[in-house]
Amino acid sequence: MRNYRNHLILSGTSIKEALVQLTKLGSDIILFVVDENDTLLGSITDGDVRRGLIKGISIEEKVDYLVRDTPKYIEKGDIDIKKIIDYREKNFKIIPIINSKKKVLNVINFTINKSFLPVDVVIMAGGRGIRLSPLTDSIPKPLLKIGNKPILEHIIERISLFGIKNIFISINYLGEQIKEYFNNGSDRNVDIKYIEEDEPMGTLGAVSKINDFEHNYILITNSDLLSNINYEDFFVDFIEKNADMSVVTIPYNVNVPYAVLETNNNQVLNFKEKPTYTYYSNAGIYLVKKSILSSIPENTFYNATDLMEQLLKSSHNIISFPLIGYWLDIGNPDDYKKAENDIKMIKF
Repeated sequence: MRNYRNHLILSGTSIKEALVQLTKLGSDIILFVVDENDTLLGSITDGDVRRGLIKGISIEEKVDYLVRDTPKYIEKGDIDIKKIIDYREKNFKIIPIINSKKKVLNVINFTINKSFLPVDVVIMAGGRGIRLSPLTDSIPKPLLKIGNKPILEHIIERISLFGIKNIFISINYLGEQIKEYFNNGSDRNVDIKYIEEDEPMGTLGAVSKINDFEHNYILITNSDLLSNINYEDFFVDFIEKNADMSVVTIPYNVNVPYAVLETNNNQVLNFKEKPTYTYYSNAGIYLVKKSILSSIPENTFYNATDLMEQLLKSSHNIISFPLIGYWLDIGNPDDYKKAENDIKMIKF
């Protein structure tokens, strides 16, 4: 995975050195000129170099002669998803992430990443996985391999594709194996922290142990899911509908093989011939405002459905996000076999 610092070049560096660095970048040919404190000063591309050389500027001169001082950027802590989508659609492929003092913290590459979402993630990975025994007798379910990598690695890679960096993993059963496998996430360009459950705390209880969320939106997901969900669509829908909580749902059709009568006091009002009814099932993926997490009791077994019931009683805005795409809950041996077959054909 490319280090974002490959896109940074120090003010005062020669144009010749910039050319060498641009060549190494291959197709991602843009450099961001910074001072000794990594403060963003401008940008330079191979096109800027060519134009400069045509004008007679020496290759030994400083890049400062060619720098464009109005580069596009994204400021951490003030992320506007509409602006990010606009950048991407206007073909700005490489965008620096800066802080309020214009120090470059990272670089987002839209040839690799699909988006850059202001979201923290909690992955619930503490379960025993009894239904998958004996496979889970010596290895936690999130580390069972689908294709050539564990279920949890598929999830983290998908999350990372959308520019999400801060990940918390709740662990209990054989959790040390998960910690050893992923460590702090630095080699995957994410930052992983672990929440250790002394005893099972349900699908949401461990969230009460986290007090250092960075963003105002929290994505919570089970660790036994295989999906190609578009997290940007999920987030945009959440923002546009001013939701407090959004639940990814899976359409489930029930086909009735008979005519169904609609009655009132035994009087037939209408009938439908062999109707199909569509219901929506909980997919185990949630997006919530950080502010509502204070509703979760500390050190208590607590499920996502408990939070939903509590929020409904207090008239919060809970919405459904019907998933268009692939989703599979790997809960039993048949599901596991299906996942192993599907991974060969589904585009993630």
